[in-house]
Amino acid sequence: MDCLHCKEKFTTTKIRSRFVRVTKHESDFKPIYTDPSINPILYNAAVCPSCGFAFTDDFSSYFAPGVKDEIANKITSLWNGRSFGDERSTDEGIEAYKLALVSATVKKEKPLTMAGIALRIAWLYDDLKDFESGKRFRAVSRNLYTEAYSNGDHAGTQMSETRVLYLIAELSHQVGDKEEAIRNFSRVIESQRTSTDPQVIQMAKERWQEIREQG
Repeated sequence: MDCLHCKEKFTTTKIRSRFVRVTKHESDFKPIYTDPSINPILYNAAVCPSCGFAFTDDFSSYFAPGVKDEIANKITSLWNGRSFGDERSTDEGIEAYKLALVSATVKKEKPLTMAGIALRIAWLYDDLKDFESGKRFRAVSRNLYTEAYSNGDHAGTQMSETRVLYLIAELSHQVGDKEEAIRNFSRVIESQRTSTDPQVIQMAKERWQEIREQG
């Protein structure tokens, strides 16, 4: 592929969709794969070996004036030319996403894009049974989704408003912020007449009930 930033060509690994089987999704939409050794999440972030800029398919191609100089100063000047193009371990997947999160921050990508990256880092930490780090990145993701919701970032994307609100609620629940969780699950349920996401509404109702029962 071509690097979004420096335009150099490089190769990266993707898993062909015909090999991917999803058994179920967790309450925060994390896919659980039938064969855990075939995990396409590990390969969503591409890392340019030339300049160190990392990106996902959700990045925009637009670079604001001055941003390329910032990338050169804050990313490329510190880069040692590593390749992430081969098969990745979970640790390497996390590293690639962290590079993408730094790149997204410097490039000033939308909070919605950054929230998705932070959530995937949390999922991968869960796979390593590092739940403390997973919780830390869930909090980062929740805050970014909250910002994205305020900005209306979801307009024109595959993420519906209902889904963004649901994730704010679910991630709040997972990091122990019960009040924020209940408030946002309630907002999801209230939107059921106008929402096009009946499945997410149902999930919100079940989660809301569970939290209420937990006292």
